[in-house]
Amino acid sequence: MKKIYIYILASMFVGTSLTSCDDFLEVESKTESNTGNFYKSIDDAELALIGCYNGWKRTTSDDTWGFYIASELMSDACFAGTGVGDAPSFSVIDRFDISRYASGVDMLKTAWEAYYRCVYRCNELIKYDELGQIEWNGNEDAKGRIMGECRMLRALCYFDMIRLWGNIPLLTEPTEDNIPQSDPLEVYSLIFNDIKYAATNIPTDAYPKKNAATNDGRITSYAAKALAARVYLYQTGYLGKEPTEITKAEVIGYLDDIMKSEEYSLLPEFKDLWSASSSISMPDSYAWDPEKTTYKEINDEVILQMKFNYTDERYSGGDLDGNMWVVMLGLRKFWSSPYAYGWGCCTVNPKLWNSYEAADKRRNASIIDIEGEGIATMDGFTESLKDQREYTGYMVKKYAPTCYYDGTSSVPEQVVTSAVQQFQYKPYVVLRYADVLLMAAELGGTPSKSAQDCLDEVRARAGVSTGIAPSKENIIKERMYEFAFEGIRYWDLLRQGVDYAAAQIAEPGISVLTGGQSETIEISKDNIISKKGLMQIPQTQINLSSNVLKQNPGW
Repeated sequence: MKKIYIYILASMFVGTSLTSCDDFLEVESKTESNTGNFYKSIDDAELALIGCYNGWKRTTSDDTWGFYIASELMSDACFAGTGVGDAPSFSVIDRFDISRYASGVDMLKTAWEAYYRCVYRCNELIKYDELGQIEWNGNEDAKGRIMGECRMLRALCYFDMIRLWGNIPLLTEPTEDNIPQSDPLEVYSLIFNDIKYAATNIPTDAYPKKNAATNDGRITSYAAKALAARVYLYQTGYLGKEPTEITKAEVIGYLDDIMKSEEYSLLPEFKDLWSASSSISMPDSYAWDPEKTTYKEINDEVILQMKFNYTDERYSGGDLDGNMWVVMLGLRKFWSSPYAYGWGCCTVNPKLWNSYEAADKRRNASIIDIEGEGIATMDGFTESLKDQREYTGYMVKKYAPTCYYDGTSSVPEQVVTSAVQQFQYKPYVVLRYADVLLMAAELGGTPSKSAQDCLDEVRARAGVSTGIAPSKENIIKERMYEFAFEGIRYWDLLRQGVDYAAAQIAEPGISVLTGGQSETIEISKDNIISKKGLMQIPQTQINLSSNVLKQNPGW
């Protein structure tokens, strides 16, 4: 059978000489290993699992065209932005309109390849476990933990892919065969089965929060249970079908388990979840003010986050370890500590800023108000707008790249005025306890906490009034404020129905500045509806499959 390009260099042995902020990724090179002499022991399985984690990380670190940026551009929260001279490729995603890019664009090609490389690695480890080749020596806890994390990583990849593209090949073996796209329900079936395996088999005490300094970033049984709820809400919403693999009652039970575990709680201050919201630089010192900087990377609210490093090993046969898309969110060729120089992508829709209640602490913690924070009057800022597309006066704060008092990068050995910050190692928060509370509220509450209590807890932390009814409409609105710029909003809209999402995202005309000159942004709801809210299948993949893969409607 023909081979598809996504599987080139897919072996888990590629990139297993890793470095990271996390001890569990600091391992010796195993470049002499192969499937003939590997997958024998628990140590081999552990190393293979690290290769799977590396593959998952690379879905973000390999390119700026990843799941996060696409999720934000497709939503009603952000516009494409970037530079005046840049090709309007991000606008294709923002507008769901390929005609904006006359020569054609192969959207999210690198992300597609990275996801399937990770899936290949996971499938290989799963295969050799199922063949009985790995000698677990009766250590069922080790087997459950390692294989549970592996299956959860595969589920995370497939859940991103099924949301982005809708129609994808389902690979459960480490194969390079050229296969057609599968029924989406088959993909969801695998996702739920993998999640339930992880939830059941990863010991609940495998990675306790008290040891987070050494285990942060590892997948827990609680992360699997939280993801189960997210996938359940999405499948039942977008496809309108109940899964056969899990029931609503089981999902509610999972959320209740997380609440009763006493492992997680909301941080007292929302801003402390995000470095740019809570970091204050000290004059004449390359450090953050310890009395004013309250950011906590490791904290009791985060259930799962993707971890990164600031190293670049591409020229020595390795890969880029940074959070690649963070630089895209920086002020366009301008810095104002703690906000660093960047590419000006994802300019924030003023409608979102204006919709927050005045007392809501999440607004200033999530969004850079350029005028309100005094940046607009700083020397050089007006000049920088000559190279900014779709300026609205607001930028993303949660994941803004950061710099010290003089513009020096907070990443070692990089200066923002002379180098693009591709090496930021801010973690990407995938799941946090606030989501558990709001998903539980949406599902009607759990045995240990009512829907009203769940919603009130989130709103109380935000500094806004409690007691509003936990209706679906109110909860979805609350999620918009709570999870702004976390790659969640678009999928919350889409699971209400494509027509509903399109109506919320459609823009009849809003005035912005491009190159300092007035421009009007228009987004047609028909473009979103015709594509069912899905992204373009990368055209290179269709070509390399000899048209076995079929393009999504509308593209």
